[in-house]
Amino acid sequence: MRENYQYFFMDLDGTITDPKEGITKSVAYALNHYGIKVENLDTLEKFIGPPLSDSFQEFYGFDREKSLEAVEKYREYFKDRGIFENELYSGMEQLLKNVTEHGGKLVLATSKPEIFAKRILEYFHIAEYFTFAAGSTLDTTRNKKADVIRYALDSLGIEPEDAVMVGDRKHDVIGAKENGMECIGVLFGYGDREELEAAGADRIVETVKDLEKEMMELLGK
Repeated sequence: MRENYQYFFMDLDGTITDPKEGITKSVAYALNHYGIKVENLDTLEKFIGPPLSDSFQEFYGFDREKSLEAVEKYREYFKDRGIFENELYSGMEQLLKNVTEHGGKLVLATSKPEIFAKRILEYFHIAEYFTFAAGSTLDTTRNKKADVIRYALDSLGIEPEDAVMVGDRKHDVIGAKENGMECIGVLFGYGDREELEAAGADRIVETVKDLEKEMMELLGK
């Protein structure tokens, strides 16, 4: 990894916030529509991170059309309730404040629909720390992490080597690599060290405090 960066692209779910309650309840709501009852919401943690339509296909065998329908059912619950069943990781707001005060530019890069992601930043009063917020489109034409990252790079007019991605799942690492970008994996979210290493994370940190230290060092502070 090179010595310094100014731009930090950050994942949302599992990196900035812990969205477990809202996402798992929204998935359970969608599955219930198809007569699938989920007793233990912990079994739905695997839905946190990847594009939802992919997860309904991978984990429940839905075809493309049914998976898109399931995403719509998910959003019925998520848009007004699940979106706010969410919490900032301890120390995250201070990290965002410190990094921006020392010249870092933060960019949100999430597979969550952009319209929801922006509402979450505003709900937690952290939107002011972000130079740009990039998310997926509701019609899923832009929902892969690599596409979201490319959209943010193009919108800002910067090169991949000028930014580093921060995320908790392999999808963040893979999306960064597909764009020629380095990536810091975090272990306080929903991916483990094995997953992040296998995907090719350049560095891996364990805590929010460790992440802040890493980002400050990359800023040359």
